[in-house]
Amino acid sequence: MRRGTAFRACGAVAVVAAAAGGAWFLGDGGDADAPGRGGDLPPATATVVRTDLVRAKTVDGTLDFAQRRPVKAAVDGTVTVAAVQGASLSQGQALYELDDKPVTLLYGPAPMFREMRVGDRGTDVPQLERNLRDLGFGAGLYIDPRYDADTEAAVKRWQKSLNRAPTGRVGRGDVVFQPGRVRVVAADAALADQVGPGDPVLTVASTKPVVRAELELGDGALTARDTKVEVTLPSGRTVPGRVDGTVRPDTSAAEGDAAEEGITVEVVLDGGSAVASGEDTRASASVEFVSEAHKDVLAVPVEAVIALRGADGGYGLQVVRDGTSTVVRVETGMTADGQIEVSGPDVREGMRVGVAKP
Repeated sequence: MRRGTAFRACGAVAVVAAAAGGAWFLGDGGDADAPGRGGDLPPATATVVRTDLVRAKTVDGTLDFAQRRPVKAAVDGTVTVAAVQGASLSQGQALYELDDKPVTLLYGPAPMFREMRVGDRGTDVPQLERNLRDLGFGAGLYIDPRYDADTEAAVKRWQKSLNRAPTGRVGRGDVVFQPGRVRVVAADAALADQVGPGDPVLTVASTKPVVRAELELGDGALTARDTKVEVTLPSGRTVPGRVDGTVRPDTSAAEGDAAEEGITVEVVLDGGSAVASGEDTRASASVEFVSEAHKDVLAVPVEAVIALRGADGGYGLQVVRDGTSTVVRVETGMTADGQIEVSGPDVREGMRVGVAKP
């Protein structure tokens, strides 16, 4: 992924030091508050404003779907119907077909780790029974950890609906359990491919659209879950979102490349699938992470802050009023977008202050 970063802020000390180059407005420490003479007026002025200052970082991202994971074959076979890339599939639908038999999507957290038959017990049994009930094949079926004659009868009804032999048993290669509805983001095995246990057949993800973005390793504070962001989609639309979490880097990258990439975060878009509808997933999006925000503060251009001479040092503003100027002492805060936060008993919104450059 191409990574581009842009900071809308810089360090306050560095900015003030640069502004100190305009020696025309520096007074000595003991006379910092004395009115300036007409000849001491600055070449330009600016207004003290009340505003919100936001420090942010913008990085490139790509539109995708959350929780990508591979679906691997459980048994040997030939792909007779390949997965359809881009398809959204739900409970009871076939992900693909192997040896002319559908591999069906069912819902549940436990993987299909064994063949299930009469006499089996375990947490995977009620998971199967819930699916049979939800699909309409569980009439009279009691949901419990026992695979009994009622479970077998429900399985046979389900198998007949798929034109499969009604064995009453569910093999490891018959179903794939997933947490919920999935989207096929890649078909890893093509028609007529021979696959065996552990071979990837397709890659699925949730149907929830996300934007994946790369951050530097030092930006860990921005990866906290629910951190608010602004996302500019490929179409140019800007929508709000939030950090959903971090994901592992692409395993196809070399180890050194993965380390260089930093941290990959997934951002969930407010509005979900409707917001991402029609967007070009091949084009870049951009994500703005807000690292700090100071609300309702007084601010001036960074060039307005001057370094005061004398033992006390500190910073000040050259206030211009009625053709004269006075230097007042201020405390400085964060900087963003060329402005710096200022405060003090002698600074008020609407004041005109000198700036080092016209």
